[in-house]
Amino acid sequence: MARRGGRKKKKTNIGAVLGAGVLGLLSLGMIAGFAWMWSRTDKTEIVKGTNCPATGATSATVVIFDATDQLSPTTLTDLKNQFREIVGSVEKGGYLRVVSLTGRPGEIPLMFDACNPGDGADLDSWTGNPEMARRKWKQAFDEPLAKLPDAIANGTEAKQSPIMAAIQKVKLTVFDGEIGAGRPNRLFVASDMIEHTDLYSQYKAGPDYEKYAGSLAAKEYRTPLGGVDVSLLYVERPNRKFESLAHVEFWKQWVERQDGSFVKVIRLAGLNLAGAEQ
Repeated sequence: MARRGGRKKKKTNIGAVLGAGVLGLLSLGMIAGFAWMWSRTDKTEIVKGTNCPATGATSATVVIFDATDQLSPTTLTDLKNQFREIVGSVEKGGYLRVVSLTGRPGEIPLMFDACNPGDGADLDSWTGNPEMARRKWKQAFDEPLAKLPDAIANGTEAKQSPIMAAIQKVKLTVFDGEIGAGRPNRLFVASDMIEHTDLYSQYKAGPDYEKYAGSLAAKEYRTPLGGVDVSLLYVERPNRKFESLAHVEFWKQWVERQDGSFVKVIRLAGLNLAGAEQ
Protein backbone atom coordinates (compact mmCIF):
# COMPACT_ATOMS: atom_id res chain seq x y z
CA MET A 1 0.00 0.00 0.00
CA ALA A 2 2.86 2.38 0.81
CA ARG A 3 4.40 1.88 -2.61
CA ARG A 4 1.11 2.66 -4.42
CA GLY A 5 0.75 5.90 -2.45
CA GLY A 6 4.27 6.92 -3.38
CA ARG A 7 3.64 6.35 -7.06
CA LYS A 8 0.47 8.50 -7.01
CA LYS A 9 2.38 11.35 -5.35
CA LYS A 10 5.09 11.18 -8.01
CA LYS A 11 2.49 11.41 -10.78
CA THR A 12 0.91 14.43 -9.07
CA ASN A 13 4.30 16.22 -8.90
CA ILE A 14 4.92 15.61 -12.62
CA GLY A 15 1.49 17.03 -13.50
CA ALA A 16 2.14 20.13 -11.42
CA VAL A 17 5.48 20.67 -13.09
CA LEU A 18 3.95 20.29 -16.52
CA GLY A 19 1.11 22.66 -15.63
CA ALA A 20 3.53 25.26 -14.31
CA GLY A 21 5.60 24.94 -17.46
CA VAL A 22 2.57 25.54 -19.68
CA LEU A 23 1.54 28.56 -17.63
CA GLY A 24 5.09 29.87 -17.85
CA LEU A 25 5.12 29.53 -21.62
CA LEU A 26 1.75 31.27 -21.86
CA SER A 27 3.02 34.09 -19.69
CA LEU A 28 6.14 34.47 -21.80
CA GLY A 29 3.97 34.53 -24.93
CA MET A 30 1.74 37.25 -23.47
CA ILE A 31 4.75 39.31 -22.43
CA ALA A 32 6.27 38.94 -25.88
CA GLY A 33 2.95 39.94 -27.45
CA PHE A 34 2.64 43.07 -25.31
CA ALA A 35 6.27 43.93 -26.07
CA TRP A 36 5.63 43.57 -29.80
CA MET A 37 2.55 45.79 -29.63
CA TRP A 38 4.46 48.37 -27.58
CA SER A 39 7.28 48.41 -30.10
CA ARG A 40 4.78 48.94 -32.94
CA THR A 41 2.92 51.78 -31.22
CA ASP A 42 3.80 55.34 -32.28
CA LYS A 43 4.86 57.03 -29.06
CA THR A 44 5.89 60.36 -30.62
CA GLU A 45 4.64 63.35 -28.63
CA ILE A 46 3.03 65.90 -30.97
CA VAL A 47 2.80 69.67 -30.48
CA LYS A 48 -0.77 70.85 -30.91
CA GLY A 49 -1.29 73.46 -33.59
CA THR A 50 1.76 72.58 -35.68
CA ASN A 51 1.59 68.75 -35.53
CA CYS A 52 5.38 68.75 -35.14
CA PRO A 53 7.19 66.23 -32.93
CA ALA A 54 7.96 67.66 -29.49
CA THR A 55 11.60 66.77 -30.12
CA GLY A 56 11.62 68.98 -33.22
CA ALA A 57 10.84 68.65 -36.92
CA THR A 58 12.86 66.13 -38.91
CA SER A 59 13.44 68.60 -41.76
CA ALA A 60 12.42 72.09 -42.91
CA THR A 61 10.96 72.92 -46.32
CA VAL A 62 9.93 76.43 -47.39
CA VAL A 63 8.07 77.43 -50.56
CA ILE A 64 8.01 81.06 -51.68
CA PHE A 65 5.14 81.92 -54.04
CA ASP A 66 5.78 85.08 -56.05
CA ALA A 67 2.44 86.90 -55.86
CA THR A 68 3.62 90.13 -57.47
CA ASP A 69 2.38 89.26 -61.00
CA GLN A 70 -0.47 87.31 -62.54
CA LEU A 71 -0.14 83.68 -63.64
CA SER A 72 -1.72 82.20 -66.76
CA PRO A 73 -4.13 79.25 -66.31
CA THR A 74 -1.57 76.92 -67.92
CA THR A 75 1.25 77.99 -65.62
CA LEU A 76 -1.03 77.79 -62.61
CA THR A 77 -1.98 74.20 -63.47
CA ASP A 78 1.67 73.20 -63.78
CA LEU A 79 2.50 75.02 -60.55
CA LYS A 80 -0.20 73.05 -58.74
CA ASN A 81 1.28 69.79 -60.04
CA GLN A 82 4.79 70.74 -58.96
CA PHE A 83 3.59 71.97 -55.58
CA ARG A 84 1.73 68.69 -55.01
CA GLU A 85 5.02 66.83 -55.56
CA ILE A 86 6.84 69.08 -53.10
CA VAL A 87 4.16 68.52 -50.46
CA GLY A 88 4.31 64.77 -51.09
CA SER A 89 8.06 64.76 -50.52
CA VAL A 90 7.73 66.14 -46.98
CA GLU A 91 8.09 63.14 -44.70
CA LYS A 92 6.10 62.50 -41.52
CA GLY A 93 7.41 64.92 -38.92
CA GLY A 94 8.85 67.20 -41.61
CA TYR A 95 8.05 70.91 -41.38
CA LEU A 96 6.57 72.90 -44.27
CA ARG A 97 6.15 76.66 -44.46
CA VAL A 98 4.57 78.44 -47.42
CA VAL A 99 4.91 82.22 -47.81
CA SER A 100 4.12 84.75 -50.51
CA LEU A 101 6.34 87.40 -52.02
CA THR A 102 5.04 90.98 -51.92
CA GLY A 103 6.45 94.25 -53.20
CA ARG A 104 8.05 95.18 -49.89
CA PRO A 105 11.53 93.79 -49.12
CA GLY A 106 11.45 91.26 -46.30
CA GLU A 107 7.66 91.12 -46.18
CA ILE A 108 6.60 87.49 -46.71
CA PRO A 109 3.02 86.85 -45.47
CA LEU A 110 2.50 83.39 -44.01
CA MET A 111 0.21 81.07 -45.96
CA PHE A 112 0.86 77.74 -44.22
CA ASP A 113 2.92 76.62 -41.25
CA ALA A 114 2.89 73.04 -39.92
CA CYS A 115 4.48 69.60 -39.90
CA ASN A 116 3.23 66.60 -41.81
CA PRO A 117 1.34 64.53 -39.21
CA GLY A 118 1.48 61.41 -41.39
CA ASP A 119 -1.37 59.88 -43.38
CA GLY A 120 -1.53 56.68 -41.33
CA ALA A 121 0.22 54.53 -43.95
CA ASP A 122 2.81 53.48 -41.35
CA LEU A 123 0.16 52.38 -38.82
CA ASP A 124 -1.78 49.13 -38.53
CA SER A 125 -5.13 48.34 -36.95
CA TRP A 126 -3.50 46.37 -34.10
CA THR A 127 -1.48 49.22 -32.65
CA GLY A 128 -3.01 52.39 -34.10
CA ASN A 129 -5.90 53.93 -36.01
CA PRO A 130 -4.85 54.41 -39.65
CA GLU A 131 -8.23 55.80 -40.73
CA MET A 132 -8.27 58.45 -38.01
CA ALA A 133 -4.68 59.42 -38.85
CA ARG A 134 -5.58 59.81 -42.52
CA ARG A 135 -8.57 62.02 -41.71
CA LYS A 136 -6.38 64.22 -39.54
CA TRP A 137 -3.75 64.42 -42.30
CA LYS A 138 -6.32 65.45 -44.92
CA GLN A 139 -7.91 68.06 -42.68
CA ALA A 140 -4.72 69.59 -41.28
CA PHE A 141 -2.22 69.13 -44.10
CA ASP A 142 -3.45 67.93 -47.48
CA GLU A 143 -6.64 69.94 -48.07
CA PRO A 144 -5.36 73.38 -46.87
CA LEU A 145 -2.24 73.05 -49.03
CA ALA A 146 -4.19 72.08 -52.17
CA LYS A 147 -5.91 75.48 -52.14
CA LEU A 148 -2.82 77.68 -51.81
CA PRO A 149 -1.70 78.13 -55.46
CA ASP A 150 -5.10 79.59 -56.35
CA ALA A 151 -4.55 82.32 -53.75
CA ILE A 152 -1.66 83.82 -55.75
CA ALA A 153 -3.02 83.35 -59.28
CA ASN A 154 -4.15 86.95 -59.88
CA GLY A 155 -1.08 88.67 -58.45
CA THR A 156 -0.89 91.93 -56.51
CA GLU A 157 0.59 94.16 -59.25
CA ALA A 158 3.41 95.18 -56.93
CA LYS A 159 5.91 97.81 -58.02
CA GLN A 160 8.90 95.79 -56.79
CA SER A 161 9.93 92.13 -56.76
CA PRO A 162 12.36 91.66 -53.83
CA ILE A 163 13.19 87.97 -54.23
CA MET A 164 16.59 88.16 -52.55
CA ALA A 165 15.13 89.86 -49.47
CA ALA A 166 12.51 87.11 -49.20
CA ILE A 167 15.16 84.37 -49.36
CA GLN A 168 17.22 86.21 -46.75
CA LYS A 169 14.20 86.44 -44.43
CA VAL A 170 13.48 82.72 -44.79
CA LYS A 171 17.09 81.80 -44.06
CA LEU A 172 17.31 83.94 -40.92
CA THR A 173 13.89 83.13 -39.46
CA VAL A 174 13.36 79.49 -40.46
CA PHE A 175 16.56 77.70 -41.45
CA ASP A 176 18.71 79.44 -38.83
CA GLY A 177 15.96 79.35 -36.22
CA GLU A 178 14.74 76.65 -33.86
CA ILE A 179 12.77 74.91 -36.61
CA GLY A 180 15.50 74.39 -39.18
CA ALA A 181 18.84 74.65 -37.40
CA GLY A 182 20.82 71.42 -37.71
CA ARG A 183 18.23 69.80 -39.97
CA PRO A 184 17.96 69.23 -43.74
CA ASN A 185 16.75 72.51 -45.31
CA ARG A 186 15.05 72.91 -48.69
CA LEU A 187 13.88 76.08 -50.41
CA PHE A 188 11.62 76.30 -53.47
CA VAL A 189 10.97 79.63 -55.18
CA ALA A 190 8.05 79.86 -57.62
CA SER A 191 8.68 83.06 -59.56
CA ASP A 192 9.80 84.67 -62.80
CA MET A 193 12.95 85.40 -60.74
CA ILE A 194 13.24 89.00 -62.03
CA GLU A 195 14.78 90.80 -59.07
CA HIS A 196 13.55 94.40 -59.07
CA THR A 197 14.18 96.78 -56.15
CA ASP A 198 15.49 100.29 -55.61
CA LEU A 199 18.95 98.86 -54.93
CA TYR A 200 19.19 96.62 -57.98
CA SER A 201 16.95 95.81 -60.94
CA GLN A 202 17.36 93.12 -63.56
CA TYR A 203 15.07 95.07 -65.83
CA LYS A 204 17.96 97.52 -66.12
CA ALA A 205 21.06 95.41 -65.44
CA GLY A 206 19.93 92.10 -66.91
CA PRO A 207 21.44 88.83 -65.58
CA ASP A 208 24.98 90.26 -65.43
CA TYR A 209 26.39 88.96 -62.15
CA GLU A 210 29.24 91.46 -62.04
CA LYS A 211 26.79 94.37 -62.24
CA TYR A 212 24.89 92.84 -59.35
CA ALA A 213 28.12 92.31 -57.38
CA GLY A 214 28.86 96.02 -57.68
CA SER A 215 25.44 97.10 -56.45
CA LEU A 216 24.28 97.93 -52.93
CA ALA A 217 21.94 94.94 -53.12
CA ALA A 218 24.93 92.57 -53.02
CA LYS A 219 25.75 93.86 -49.54
CA GLU A 220 22.20 94.37 -48.30
CA TYR A 221 20.91 90.95 -49.34
CA ARG A 222 24.03 88.88 -48.74
CA THR A 223 22.67 85.62 -47.36
CA PRO A 224 24.86 82.67 -46.27
CA LEU A 225 23.00 79.65 -47.63
CA GLY A 226 25.22 76.87 -46.32
CA GLY A 227 23.19 73.69 -45.82
CA VAL A 228 20.24 74.88 -47.94
CA ASP A 229 19.11 73.07 -51.11
CA VAL A 230 17.56 75.60 -53.50
CA SER A 231 15.24 74.83 -56.42
CA LEU A 232 13.38 77.18 -58.77
CA LEU A 233 9.91 76.83 -60.26
CA TYR A 234 10.59 79.22 -63.11
CA VAL A 235 7.77 81.31 -64.58
CA GLU A 236 8.27 82.35 -68.22
CA ARG A 237 7.67 86.00 -69.26
CA PRO A 238 7.78 87.20 -72.90
CA ASN A 239 9.73 90.09 -74.43
CA ARG A 240 12.54 90.15 -71.92
CA LYS A 241 15.87 91.69 -72.82
CA PHE A 242 17.71 88.54 -71.74
CA GLU A 243 17.45 84.80 -72.26
CA SER A 244 16.01 82.47 -69.64
CA LEU A 245 19.13 80.28 -69.63
CA ALA A 246 21.38 83.24 -68.80
CA HIS A 247 18.91 84.29 -66.14
CA VAL A 248 18.89 80.86 -64.51
CA GLU A 249 22.69 80.84 -64.60
CA PHE A 250 22.70 84.13 -62.68
CA TRP A 251 20.63 82.62 -59.88
CA LYS A 252 22.75 79.49 -59.84
CA GLN A 253 25.79 81.72 -59.28
CA TRP A 254 23.96 83.74 -56.65
CA VAL A 255 23.09 80.61 -54.65
CA GLU A 256 26.47 78.90 -55.00
CA ARG A 257 28.55 82.00 -54.22
CA GLN A 258 26.73 82.13 -50.91
CA ASP A 259 27.51 78.48 -50.17
CA GLY A 260 24.07 77.17 -51.01
CA SER A 261 23.33 74.09 -53.12
CA PHE A 262 21.53 74.85 -56.39
CA VAL A 263 19.55 71.66 -57.00
CA LYS A 264 17.41 72.24 -60.08
CA VAL A 265 15.19 74.57 -62.08
CA ILE A 266 11.79 73.54 -63.40
CA ARG A 267 10.52 75.76 -66.19
CA LEU A 268 6.77 75.91 -65.68
CA ALA A 269 4.50 75.47 -68.69
CA GLY A 270 2.80 78.43 -70.34
CA LEU A 271 3.66 82.05 -71.09
CA ASN A 272 2.70 84.81 -68.68
CA LEU A 273 2.05 88.23 -70.17
CA ALA A 274 1.65 90.22 -66.96
CA GLY A 275 4.88 91.76 -65.67
CA ALA A 276 6.76 90.84 -68.83
CA GLU A 277 8.93 93.93 -69.14
CA GLN A 278 9.37 97.39 -67.65
